[in-house]
Amino acid sequence: VQLVESGRGLVQPGGSLRLSCAASGFAFDFYAMAWFRQAPGKEREGVSCISSSDGTTYYADSVKGRFTVSRDNAQNTVYLQIHSLKPEDTGVYYCAAAGTGFCEERSLTGYGMDHWGKGTLVTVSS
Repeated sequence: VQLVESGRGLVQPGGSLRLSCAASGFAFDFYAMAWFRQAPGKEREGVSCISSSDGTTYYADSVKGRFTVSRDNAQNTVYLQIHSLKPEDTGVYYCAAAGTGFCEERSLTGYGMDHWGKGTLVTVSS
């Protein structure tokens, strides 16, 4: 099983970027996919989740309106589009996969996540 995150590393405040997470080694279609982040010196925070079947999404209140999660089952990839980046968005972003296939509020606590990527660093700075 592999989850490999990628995306632009250094971005100016107000800018946008798209993170990708390529999955392999499991039945991606049947897994819910989530994004988490960890800012320096802070605890991990769940930011978004997308279900496997109907595409239901959940977002943390702190990112609603700026973050959009999507998935391409044909490419076994989940994306996180981020707009209006702020310095407080700086951190390591991780993707994770839940075998339950669906998202719920507690998904953003990490509940139900079976597989995790190693993360990609996003730095928002001028």
